[in-house]
Amino acid sequence: MLILRNVSYIHPDKELLFDNINLTVNNHDKIALIGNNGSGKSTLLKIISGELKATGEVMTVTRPYYVPQIFGQFNHLTIAQALRVEEKLHALREILEGRATEELMDLLADDWTIDERCREALDRWQLKDLNLEQGMDTLSGGQRTKVFLAGISIHQPDFILLDEPSNHLDAVSRKLLYEFIESTSSTLLIVSHDRTLLNLLNTVCELNKQGIAVYGGNYDFYIDQKNTETIALNQDIKSKEKALRKAKERERETIERQQKLDARGKKKQEKAGIARIMMNTLRNNAEKSSSKIKSVHTEKIDGISQELHTLRSAVADLDKIKLGFEDSVLHKGKLLFTAVDINFAYKEHQLWRKNLSFQIASGERINLAGSNGSGKTTLINIILGQLSPSLGNTWRAINKAIYIDQDYSLIRNELTVYEQAQRYNEAALEEHEVKVRLNRFLFTKDDWNKPCSTLSGGERMRLILCCLNLGNNSPDVIILDEPTNNLDIQNIEILTIAIKEYRGTLIVVSHDTYFLEQIGIERTIYL
Repeated sequence: MLILRNVSYIHPDKELLFDNINLTVNNHDKIALIGNNGSGKSTLLKIISGELKATGEVMTVTRPYYVPQIFGQFNHLTIAQALRVEEKLHALREILEGRATEELMDLLADDWTIDERCREALDRWQLKDLNLEQGMDTLSGGQRTKVFLAGISIHQPDFILLDEPSNHLDAVSRKLLYEFIESTSSTLLIVSHDRTLLNLLNTVCELNKQGIAVYGGNYDFYIDQKNTETIALNQDIKSKEKALRKAKERERETIERQQKLDARGKKKQEKAGIARIMMNTLRNNAEKSSSKIKSVHTEKIDGISQELHTLRSAVADLDKIKLGFEDSVLHKGKLLFTAVDINFAYKEHQLWRKNLSFQIASGERINLAGSNGSGKTTLINIILGQLSPSLGNTWRAINKAIYIDQDYSLIRNELTVYEQAQRYNEAALEEHEVKVRLNRFLFTKDDWNKPCSTLSGGERMRLILCCLNLGNNSPDVIILDEPTNNLDIQNIEILTIAIKEYRGTLIVVSHDTYFLEQIGIERTIYL
């Protein structure tokens, strides 16, 4: 179905993205392609789909059907154009209206069910009310993704590439996606950080600059294997550290012994009355001998040190992060927010079918759930005090709240990484201390003057966590809006660790059930 042989890709700016990638995908395989942000997963899918050119060989039996990440790049198209069915639909209508030509018949290619398949596919993905002539720019992110997923039923491909297909999908749509993945006999190659989805696949391929490592199992199997590798790696590090200590001790002991022998020999030579010229020769010989001994030991120590450096560099970055959130000053259980029969009107239309009544107490972990367009963001703004309900009453006792939205808008693009951190330096830490904190969150010296506008989603999330870490006190409430959408698996793990350490009130909008389980969500408010 697919063979990649020695595939390499260099960015237009001449930076090597990956080198000598080799991979074989057989018929009916269901494969996850994972790797850190920037490792080239999306680029590799584009190369396989034929959208990008690379060096090496890319051999496919048929051109795969490709569902890309949705960033608004199709907004200038209609739904029919995005699905590449516009010409066939036009030909079908013209023929049915009695204006058949040889050219139109060639365009239709006897595909008389194309219109029916389009309608059935859109209906299957809960897009029944959409018009095929409607512009993609009128759709939400979730609807745009589902349009391309509907295209699978329309074109019925044997080989499918999916790039983060569950991003922007609500819980019901994710369930439809999971059911499709489980039931299809098509060959799948999927880039995703959705761990529920990843556990439906039978092979995990991890991409990095050096190549692709293949793990013959689902994501849980991959994690078990990685944990085994990490244990072995840490044992190797300890072994090398011990070998390095012994080598240094042996070097010191050998040099000290040689120095004592040289000193003893010098005294004997002086007592024997050896001529000065002979003494100088003997001294030079002794120095050469000591130098040779030191050189042998230095070479051995340098070799062990280099091996140790290589092993340490292989340790996952998240193991290097030190979070250290301060506890919220509020005692657990203190009432922070009350809503009594609230609703919100848009142009005299009530947002929620039933008025909402609920309370939020300090230390709670709450999932705010609802389908796309159910008013989750509106309710968040009411909780934050930025909107007032049209009906009902609210009561707030929240002193400090942090809202981390999908775009990480707490980050100011015009600032550098260091300047952004300084904005949250409430404890008036010295410059070097701020930079130590940045290092803890994997921002090295090379990153401090980098503009925030150039940061990836994972880097923005880590910088926000660093900023919270610089504050005098943790916020009473942290609200996360689809926090895992733009993160790779490594950064999701970093976020998960941070949230587990946080002891204040947590409100999360997310359709990632695995993430919600990991951070200990206690109850759900349904909209």
